[in-house]
Amino acid sequence: MKRSIYRFCIELTNKKWSSLLLRKFVQSSLSRPFISSFIRTFSINTDELPVSEKEYRTLHDFFIRRLKEDARTVQYGEHDAVSPVDGYLAEAGPITDDLEILVKGKRYSVLEMMGSEEKSTPYIGGDFAVFYLSPANYHRIHSPVDGSVLNRWSLGRDSYPVNDYGLMYGKDVLAKNYREITELQHQRGKVSVVKVGAMFVNSIEYVQEKDVWHQGEEVAYFTFGSTVILLFEKDCFRFSEGKQIPRDVKMGETIGEFY
Repeated sequence: MKRSIYRFCIELTNKKWSSLLLRKFVQSSLSRPFISSFIRTFSINTDELPVSEKEYRTLHDFFIRRLKEDARTVQYGEHDAVSPVDGYLAEAGPITDDLEILVKGKRYSVLEMMGSEEKSTPYIGGDFAVFYLSPANYHRIHSPVDGSVLNRWSLGRDSYPVNDYGLMYGKDVLAKNYREITELQHQRGKVSVVKVGAMFVNSIEYVQEKDVWHQGEEVAYFTFGSTVILLFEKDCFRFSEGKQIPRDVKMGETIGEFY
């Protein structure tokens, strides 16, 4: 019953007109007075801001804020992968031989997530990590590794919540939501960076389209809170031992190593 009610309410609100109204509001000067309350509500550390909060013209401008250059440290390692975002490392583990991952007790199809057998097959028996970004988080996305871009494509149309309720009651949100996928070739294997759109707004904006990504460099940002999924090929990557999952992570923090 709860699942049915949840899906019905989301379907009522997740429409083109509501997305347009929300986008117009947060990108207008009318949203500017809400920045201070947003900061208080989510306990955002303003010491990390490169400018005063008063210099942001809209709530959207603040939401996609950059940080001071020294606010994050990239724990660079040639054979390491780092967190691409600030957020919550909600789940990590193996990709099954049936191309499934287990997140919050639900199975998601990597085949459906990637859109084709050709693109998903290299990840059979590999590993995955799911990073959830709350509204409070810094929403810029950075490269987890050094690698050359093999391919980039988009899938899906609508976007539903990817918070705890969305993962619990939603219908395959990680595999069906609007998503932008970039596949990288690291020297030890392939890595796919799956950027999943959030409720109401599908916007995932790239800030560069280079053929080579360098670990820690900014590559894109989310307009609203969402999720990043990393997929690693089989027998090439292992997560850091002794580190708890789930846990909060910062962009640039080491999450594992290639071997």
